[in-house]
Amino acid sequence: MVVTTETVAVGRGSGRSSADTRPVIGISTYSEQAKWGSWDTRALLVPRRYADQVAAAGGIPVLLPPFPGIEQATRRLDGLVLAGGGDIDPAEFGAQPHPRTGAVRPDRDAAEFALVTAALASGLPLLGICRGLQVLNVALGGTLHQHLPELVGHEEHSPLPGGYGSHQVRVAPGSRLAGVLGDGRFAVPTHHHQAIDRLGRDLVATAWTDDGVIEAVESGREDDAFLLAVQWHPEAGDDPRLFHALIAAAKSLAGAAA
Repeated sequence: MVVTTETVAVGRGSGRSSADTRPVIGISTYSEQAKWGSWDTRALLVPRRYADQVAAAGGIPVLLPPFPGIEQATRRLDGLVLAGGGDIDPAEFGAQPHPRTGAVRPDRDAAEFALVTAALASGLPLLGICRGLQVLNVALGGTLHQHLPELVGHEEHSPLPGGYGSHQVRVAPGSRLAGVLGDGRFAVPTHHHQAIDRLGRDLVATAWTDDGVIEAVESGREDDAFLLAVQWHPEAGDDPRLFHALIAAAKSLAGAAA
């Protein structure tokens, strides 16, 4: 294939081939030591299931490294996924680190806070997942419980090392989340040991577990674009509707900008 300016999408609807209406979705990534083949080196990575879900829902996944200035990429995106991962530096919400707080990556914190700021400023559709919910909450002035088992008295939110458990969540009727998933109760894949304590500004809780942990938030402002975040891991489950909702919102944004 010969690549020409006609075959390259260069912005939010700008320069994109009219034959390809798939929205471009950025996914935040890790910077970690990784092994593959004979290599053992620093790598930029994220579990493939995030990109698989975006692609299956009709989007073009683009991986966003935790580099200074990465928020400038939002000008070329139609939507954003803040992926799961390690803990946020407690200093970001005015707390001392708990002994079980770990895998803190200041470069990723800074990059994702900048991505949130840019996405909110431009109305970019945003889906936060696990850590992504926590990043959104802290970016808007909220705080976190640093180790849930001490609060709820059990390990059911993260029962398997390197794997996912399952628990029930209850969704608030009339919420944007209920508009995507329906209200009522259902099981979700879970793996987290931290959660929201105080909500960030303009966020409302829209799902909870039986022990009272906040499992989803969305914008409390009616004029905001698609802004949803969940504490569970929809990319690891068999319900793609959150990704389809993100893609639908991104298509609407891309169409408006074309």
